[in-house]
Amino acid sequence: MTRIAYLLTQDRGGPVDVTVRLAATLAADGHDVRVFGPVPARDASLLDGLHEEIAVADKEDLAAAGRARAALRAWRPDVVHAQDRRSGLVIAGLRFGPRPALVQTYHGVPDDVAEPWFRGSRGAAGPSAYTRTVLAADAVVARVLDRTVVPAEAMGAFLRRRLRVPSGRLAHIDNCVSPASPTPPRGPVRHLVFAGLLVERKGILDLLAALSLPGVLPLDARLTVAGDGPERAAAERVAQQPPLAGRVTFLGFRPDVPALLAAADALVLPSTMEQQPLVVAEAMAAGKPVLATATGGVPAMLDVPDAPTFLSPPGDVPALADRLRALFAEPDPGRLGRLLAERAHERYRPEACARRHLDLYHQLMKVCRPVNHA
Repeated sequence: MTRIAYLLTQDRGGPVDVTVRLAATLAADGHDVRVFGPVPARDASLLDGLHEEIAVADKEDLAAAGRARAALRAWRPDVVHAQDRRSGLVIAGLRFGPRPALVQTYHGVPDDVAEPWFRGSRGAAGPSAYTRTVLAADAVVARVLDRTVVPAEAMGAFLRRRLRVPSGRLAHIDNCVSPASPTPPRGPVRHLVFAGLLVERKGILDLLAALSLPGVLPLDARLTVAGDGPERAAAERVAQQPPLAGRVTFLGFRPDVPALLAAADALVLPSTMEQQPLVVAEAMAAGKPVLATATGGVPAMLDVPDAPTFLSPPGDVPALADRLRALFAEPDPGRLGRLLAERAHERYRPEACARRHLDLYHQLMKVCRPVNHA
């Protein structure tokens, strides 16, 4: 039986959701698993008996980081897996002496990293000096830990090219989402859902601008927005104007995103930067068409043979409007939903994700100095 510790410093977001599902799946398979971190805002019941509450609210809180490392050492795991940037910094301090295998998942780059620079386009404008410092620290952590997991191949290419992380320290493992009973749309797409933080890089204002253009939004179409953040007030003001008035509903943060997807016809995610967004995988599992921007690993997620793809360039409102028109006019969105559900079942099932993680852990445990569980 493998003893696996997961460390989180956040209570919500993709890294938390992945950790909850991964931990619960491995525990159900008989492994000794514990998640250290805040109480998850979503699906916390899956961690009953598997969770130890720890707070590291600031990367500069050295005392809190020390307490987290002490708790991890006291539990004596075979593997410690950090699931967000701050927790990666914390476990880097465990590298001395007899120690467990140390793993992190690199879920995303800072917000001001633009797609052209991420892709390595010549002459592309780079991020701020602060972000470059953050990325330099990420590069150091990736060299200190035994392995960095990337859910998208595009992120692996970025880490190799921009941060000079050796290929041998990277592993590609897809994210996982909860199984769903697919409910493809039975008619034309008329109910869109957006789910995510209401921050600039998620593109909510671009989406509303595109929907406001003439001839885009059918008279019987509507949008549901699940999420909260600094752009909510501006988005609500835009949504009060014609032709959107009365046709956009803001729900705030919701822990029941799968249920919202099941009730909608399609997901729209116009982000300027993503890696392998869970909400896209959740929509696929639910049998819903997805309209998104061609960023990070999203194109690879939606690349299904014999299926139409609704992708637009990040930040291009006219192109986004064009793809929205095409989605609303798609003659058989149910067929697309069924194809996406099949792909999600192949790639994003928790069992497949857990098996690949466990294979990685066992590989690393062979070369790390053993930890005495006694």
